Amino acid sequence: MKNLSALEPKRVFEYFEEICSVPHGSGNMEQISRYCLDFAKRHGLRAVRDAANNVVIYKNGTAGYEASAPVILQGHLDMVCQKTEDCNIDFENDGIRPYVDGDFVKAEGTSLGADNGIAVAMALAILASDDIAHPPIEALFTTDEETGMYGAMALDAKLLSGKRMINMDAEEPGTVTVSCAGGSNFLMTLAYTPIRVRGTHITLRIAGLQGGHSGIEIHKGRVNADMLMGRILHEARAVGDFRLIGVNGGDKGNAIPLACSAELVVENAQVFVQKLQYSMDMIQKEIIDREPNASLKVSVGEMGEFDVLPQADSDKLSQLLLCAPCGVMDMSVSIEGLVETSLNLGILKTQSGVVELLFTLRSNKQTALDFLEKRLFALAKTFGCSTKTDGHYPSWEYKADSVLREHYKACYKDLCGGEAKVEAIHAGLECGVFASKIPGLDCIAIGPALFDVHTVKERLSISSTAETFALVKQILAKCK
Repeated sequence: MKNLSALEPKRVFEYFEEICSVPHGSGNMEQISRYCLDFAKRHGLRAVRDAANNVVIYKNGTAGYEASAPVILQGHLDMVCQKTEDCNIDFENDGIRPYVDGDFVKAEGTSLGADNGIAVAMALAILASDDIAHPPIEALFTTDEETGMYGAMALDAKLLSGKRMINMDAEEPGTVTVSCAGGSNFLMTLAYTPIRVRGTHITLRIAGLQGGHSGIEIHKGRVNADMLMGRILHEARAVGDFRLIGVNGGDKGNAIPLACSAELVVENAQVFVQKLQYSMDMIQKEIIDREPNASLKVSVGEMGEFDVLPQADSDKLSQLLLCAPCGVMDMSVSIEGLVETSLNLGILKTQSGVVELLFTLRSNKQTALDFLEKRLFALAKTFGCSTKTDGHYPSWEYKADSVLREHYKACYKDLCGGEAKVEAIHAGLECGVFASKIPGLDCIAIGPALFDVHTVKERLSISSTAETFALVKQILAKCK
């Protein structure tokens, strides 16, 4: 374990460590936005912050590039905040604790936020430099990307004059991304009037699942804890009578939930727990190949009086979870290996007389996304749920004549050898939003190697970061 400032590229990791020290979970953007403004002030650079806390920092071109067309360097400021159950970090007020483990930067007990803090750090390193050749730079740092690209959607494109953009929110080295999915959030709400019953408190707990990104890892067969709880509740109904206090799992719509808990009230706890634990053990054996660290447990609490869902509403919820689609819906026919349409139940929450189910929808085809929303509308109507959709963002279509794409391919071959991979991805990128706002935008998305993003196992490759930073510098040198 060592200080990140000892790593190379030195400035990149110094700024990344500073970013880690600033709270910057989605929805908590004030401090990190102010950090960017303070950086600009220290370096004598013009900066603008808008009402959504997006920040644009401007820097003139270096010698010989003064009259060149600007290039936009772009990354987002927010991170997905996940932590282990024993971690004491308060994401609203505390930074995270990065450390070095071999070729990787990791975080103690939390997600790392290299998605997308490392992009911000690379852009800041270029802005602070006096020895990197580049055209005029418009460094764009957006907010709340992880919860629906709200910062990018709110941005006034008049703040930007550039028609070329390097987005650094990709996660696979040697790959240039040229197209991405559009998407939306879909909220179902089941309202109920609590009733009071007496019995023994029982907790069902799913833990230890891998979780992951609901776009780029949706095809990996990882178990969704919220959906699995629906199956367990169905098994519980077969075991014996129970009343449901509530069920809660996941806290980010775009992360596959890795844990979920349900609270029940039963009359005969001993028999109920014994039979249900047997069923849960069978399910755990079934999924062990996909989830080797899964833990499915039943625990007994105190006897007392509890507020519960009426039986009819409890049955609706368990049946809804059994019927709801989740995961990969369609694979692309034209692009091998690309998930074309999917959805993820990311948040399942019970509070104040309502149960909320938040789905994240994605598709590289707008018509397929529209149809998926219609399916969920029909399902919600069947089970008496109200609905709300928001966070719609456009897909990013392939640009056949991209100069930046060709620059990347040439630079990669020169610096790394071999041919760069050109791909479309199922995850949403802000490139789609900017392409819809800036006519004729030439955009690419690149980035260093990241693994297990949006989880407590998230890690950033140090060597890949150095490689990506070198590529960005060489691409900028070509943009004369």
